[in-house]
Amino acid sequence: MKTSVILTLIGPDRPGLVSKVAARAHEAGGNWLESRMAQLAGQFAGVVMLEADTAGVDALETALRELEGEGLQIHIQRGDDLPVPEPVPARHKVLLDLMGHDRPGIVQDITAVLSRHGVGVENLDTAVEPASMTGEPMFRARARIGVPEGVDLDTLQDDLEALANELMVDLDLHDPQSEAPEKA
Repeated sequence: MKTSVILTLIGPDRPGLVSKVAARAHEAGGNWLESRMAQLAGQFAGVVMLEADTAGVDALETALRELEGEGLQIHIQRGDDLPVPEPVPARHKVLLDLMGHDRPGIVQDITAVLSRHGVGVENLDTAVEPASMTGEPMFRARARIGVPEGVDLDTLQDDLEALANELMVDLDLHDPQSEAPEKA
């Protein structure tokens, strides 16, 4: 029998850090399934889902916790310890791209509109980068969102565009399923 292990970690970024985590997990019988990692303000932050034989999960946790001695903060959650989630209705995957002058509150404003429509954020990548000509800070976001059946994409887009106009940002919803396949 297998058990999922969700590992979150943060610590000073340095070369070889991911390799150390991966080696420690592998040596202790863990199989690396999914991860999201980033370097933020000089710190490494990551979320990893591992899988291991249920009988070996304690040894895996012990091996991973040894990395705390190297300056990493680690939190481990077993899949069988997680609350049983309520069934999630089918969701249509849509991409959201946003670019505009940086200001506080953009993520909160956009996610508030999504939340009102029952839309879930499945993946979100953001960054502030200098504009090519002026060097002004530009906020960029790319999200994969899950739109429940019954939510009208046109209405969602209208609400997001109204907010984008207010925030003075460019916003685009991209529905991969609605595009016609390319002709050969």
